[in-house]
Amino acid sequence: MYKKMMTAVLALTMVAVTACSSGAKEEPAKEAAAPLAMQNGKYEPAVQMSYLRAWNDDTKFKNGETAQSNVHTKWAKERLGIELTTPWAVSVTNDAFYTKLRLSLSANEELPDIVSIRGDYNLVRELIESGKFADAGALFDKYASDTWKQASESAPEEWYPYMYEGQRYGIPIFDYADPVMFIREDWLKKLGLEEPKTIDELVAVMDAFTNQDPDGNGKKDTYGLTVGMKNALNTWMTESGWIFGMYNTMPGQWNEAEDGTLQYGSVQPGVKEGLATMKDWLSKGYLPKEAGVYDEIKAAELFTAGKAGIIVGPHWMPNWPIDDVKKNVDGATYKAIALPTGPTGESHHHGSGASNGVVLINKDMANPEVFFTYQNYLFDNFANPEVGSEFEHGFAQGYDYDIVDGKVVGEAEVKDGVSPLKYTITYDGARIPNLMMDTLAELATGKEPETPFEKNTSIANKPEVFAAAQVVVAHKDDAIKNKFTGAPTDTMKMKKDALDKLEKDTFSKIIYGQVGIEEFDAFVTKWKSMGGDDITAEVNEWFKTVN
Repeated sequence: MYKKMMTAVLALTMVAVTACSSGAKEEPAKEAAAPLAMQNGKYEPAVQMSYLRAWNDDTKFKNGETAQSNVHTKWAKERLGIELTTPWAVSVTNDAFYTKLRLSLSANEELPDIVSIRGDYNLVRELIESGKFADAGALFDKYASDTWKQASESAPEEWYPYMYEGQRYGIPIFDYADPVMFIREDWLKKLGLEEPKTIDELVAVMDAFTNQDPDGNGKKDTYGLTVGMKNALNTWMTESGWIFGMYNTMPGQWNEAEDGTLQYGSVQPGVKEGLATMKDWLSKGYLPKEAGVYDEIKAAELFTAGKAGIIVGPHWMPNWPIDDVKKNVDGATYKAIALPTGPTGESHHHGSGASNGVVLINKDMANPEVFFTYQNYLFDNFANPEVGSEFEHGFAQGYDYDIVDGKVVGEAEVKDGVSPLKYTITYDGARIPNLMMDTLAELATGKEPETPFEKNTSIANKPEVFAAAQVVVAHKDDAIKNKFTGAPTDTMKMKKDALDKLEKDTFSKIIYGQVGIEEFDAFVTKWKSMGGDDITAEVNEWFKTVN
């Protein structure tokens, strides 16, 4: 497997050389800055590094700290001699961060040294194609530590989306988060129901959750399942891609067919069945009528408010946000279960890949090695810490851990506990793909944590997370991964926006009953004639170079 992936990287490198030699725009060489002085592992004097990143609403501060000044920025300066600065800190809510960054780009404002983004892939492409960022892959090859490089070698395909004119402009932020189903366990018990294992059993449970007053308030105000369709069907939380997975396909991505070619999932016959299913469920009240305008967070609020019995999303959701249902509803309990099987006895979900975001490096950053000093230290010391190291128990005592009467306690038991990892440039410090999932799954079996990473993972996560991870690992072979992870093809650049709008509008109208299910066939024909066939050919040409 490793050999196959390295072959893919070499193939991409050959494509890169061809692109560079056939007219790719070249920037004039910039004179290299003088190397910075380091003493005892830190820069003396301290150096500045500016950055921009999105801030989630669940990121909390304590002791009067802010996004600009906190325990993390203090650590970076004291430990590494790096003074972190951010020109502005804006939430992702209502796309505020992305909108402001787009305005900065269109106004040709000076951008910081580092920009790290989760979500909004189109914005990432706009930034890459702006000409303002460096060949991050070359810098990675030169400056990244062995630990970080080894993590990257386990998932080389994560670099493909950030290729442009033969260069790797973005460094993937490694992560892992396949979806799992969470269900109100107390509602099942109250109504005398078993965990649903098939689509028919699921329908029976959703019907009961919708019509048998599981919250006991005498009103018909509950839903079987909450989904958010504003941004996509196949999204990161409150998603519905698994519904189509029961019919052996996955919309919104490129799937490998039996003949080895790539096919766009949204135009496959199974999607027609999935849309018919969602239309039926919506008409019966199993889904909220507002699902079409709900984003992921808004849809999740139905579950946390005790108004929806089922939600699908990443294994970590018990840490945030779904455990709030216990605070909001007396006696509420929930558990992770496997996604139900469809008519053919199969169950599939979208494979999340091994990354969740990207880092871009400003081409005018005088000393890009400063960023690697920062991130190398986190990979070498935090990603899998050693006994006796500064990160043995967590990032910062009094924040994400404390020691009480000689016992280490996690963030949840710390007074005003917060996670400084959420302040880092890459959102979670540093993660090695699959290490977290494998560890959580082992802990779920009752394994006693031994290493610092295992102990910290055990303390930092709620028990429901362990169980969810165990389900994910047990069903990892059911994932349908997006096989096209390259840069947009020529036809995509011209026609993808129009095709995406056609798809979103058609699917919404079908689900809401505004048009008949036969409209799907008309959509497929239109999609192909509007450029879909050309894109399919281009995607398969790309696939030959990496497969």
